[in-house]
Amino acid sequence: MKNIISFKEAKACPIQFVLAVNDTLNVINGKWKLPIIGSLLFEKRRFTEIQRNIPKITPRMLSKELKDLEMNGMVKRTVYDTTPITVEYELTASAKSLGDVLDKMLEWGLQHRETVLSGS
Repeated sequence: MKNIISFKEAKACPIQFVLAVNDTLNVINGKWKLPIIGSLLFEKRRFTEIQRNIPKITPRMLSKELKDLEMNGMVKRTVYDTTPITVEYELTASAKSLGDVLDKMLEWGLQHRETVLSGS
C-alpha cells in the first residue's frame, strides 16, 4: 500500500515535492492535454466540438489524447444510443479541480506575454 502524504509534508520535502509534481505531469503531459481539458472546462462536448476549439490538432491525436485522459480518470466518455450514435466527453471531478491551476497558468501566460512584448 502506498503511503499518502499531506500537502504540507510534500512542501517540506524536496523528494516528495518532485514526486507529486511528476505525478501531475505524467497525467497532463504533452502538447494537447491541457488544451483539451481547457476546452472541456466550460461544458461537455462532442469530439468535433473539441477539435474545433483546438486549432491544428488532428482527429487521430485528439482521439489518442482523449483515450489517455479517460484512462487516467480525467475525462468521462458517454455513449448515447441514438442514430447516429452520440458520444460526449466531460471532465471528471479530479480534472475540474485543475481549474485553479489553469487559472494560474492563464494569469502567468498573460503577464509573460505582456512582459515579452513590452521588451521589459
